[in-house]
Amino acid sequence: MDDLWSIATLLLQVWFSVMIGLIMIPAMFGLSLGVTSVYIQILVKILEWATLRIQRGHRDRPTLPVPAPLPNGEEGGSMEQEMGELRRYRTQSISRGEFALSDSFYFYRKGLESIVDDQVTQRFSSEELVSWNLLTRTNHNFHYISLRLTVIWGLGVIIRYCVLFPLRITLAIIGLSWLVIGTTLVGFLPNRRVKNWLSELVHLMCYRICARGLSATIQYHNKNNKPQKGGICVANHTSPIDIVILANDGCYAMVGQSHSGLMGVIQRSMVRSCPHVWFERSEMRDRHAVTSRLRAHVAAKSNLPILIFPEGTCINNTSVMMFKKGSFEIGGTIYPVAIKYDPRFGDAFWNSAKYNMVSYLLRMMTSWAIVVNVWYLPPMTRQEGEDATKFANRVKSAIAHQGGLLDMAWDGSLKRDKVKEEFKEQQQKMYSSMVVGKKKTV
Repeated sequence: MDDLWSIATLLLQVWFSVMIGLIMIPAMFGLSLGVTSVYIQILVKILEWATLRIQRGHRDRPTLPVPAPLPNGEEGGSMEQEMGELRRYRTQSISRGEFALSDSFYFYRKGLESIVDDQVTQRFSSEELVSWNLLTRTNHNFHYISLRLTVIWGLGVIIRYCVLFPLRITLAIIGLSWLVIGTTLVGFLPNRRVKNWLSELVHLMCYRICARGLSATIQYHNKNNKPQKGGICVANHTSPIDIVILANDGCYAMVGQSHSGLMGVIQRSMVRSCPHVWFERSEMRDRHAVTSRLRAHVAAKSNLPILIFPEGTCINNTSVMMFKKGSFEIGGTIYPVAIKYDPRFGDAFWNSAKYNMVSYLLRMMTSWAIVVNVWYLPPMTRQEGEDATKFANRVKSAIAHQGGLLDMAWDGSLKRDKVKEEFKEQQQKMYSSMVVGKKKTV
């Protein structure tokens, strides 16, 4: 029994020595020993081999033809043009300003297209992969192919759950514990330059340890455009770990609702050392109060840049949806940031309707790795005569273009809410103006 205890103690010592010496200390100082890069290169080779093996297996099987998708409505003509096509099939000509029964078929068709090929709800489900990434056997598109591929998958399960997961959960616990302890201790210092420097150092170290806990490989582009103090950083939103990804390269003032429990402990410790902006639930409904506090934060040019995700919800790494205009009414300089994850190594999207936070983090810590590209775009300000909505759309388009994402005008709140009445009224007004026509002035 004593021998077993000695062996277990030795293994724990070796485990923590390797973790602290090869992972934590280099991470705290922003260094890398190249282990993760080699690991990612090996993964790429294995996934490429698996893809070729799957394609070879599919070629030997008969496949059914895949029907072409229905048009989504955005690629066609306008409402008037499409209704005109329907009216051409009537024997009696119809002049502008008349109602035609065939007009109803336009709305029937649009409704069916939305049910079959709904572009909005597709953004709230996981991104479809071209080939299997050896992470799950539940996808019916990837059945048994060969014994070697199955053995590789089995070895991957053992490595991810028995080696990577314990290592990652240990690093996450250490990173969060150091965040709470470090920010609490820094919070007792007087408000001077030393306190701000130590606060930023503690935040950077903790986020870098947490990033290593996800085996994150992050490529930052155009660092000369990094958000500056007194500015507002806006980014597309895929996952709660977006914060870890961005804070791994610089410190930000977080904005969000105050929570209780473990999250509340972390929030209260963080705000002691850094001017984060936490709102109570009652304050979140007061748009004027929120805007006033954010504007006051931006007015102090010595404060860290505010980090905001204007979509208000997580989107599945394929698109950028409507930006809420409130972030663009504050004033100041906007620093757009585009985030794009590589889905081959793990699905970073948080489907909050399907997974709670614990289940999501479990999926993240048992994935192969988190590989992501971050682009810092040039700073942008409101142009003369430009309202907040147009400014938000301009920033959103720039982020979507840089990240190779689809630029969508739909509101991300449709993930939980029904379609707003204003969208219905917009279609009604378009049809009404077409049927009634514009009155001629005498």
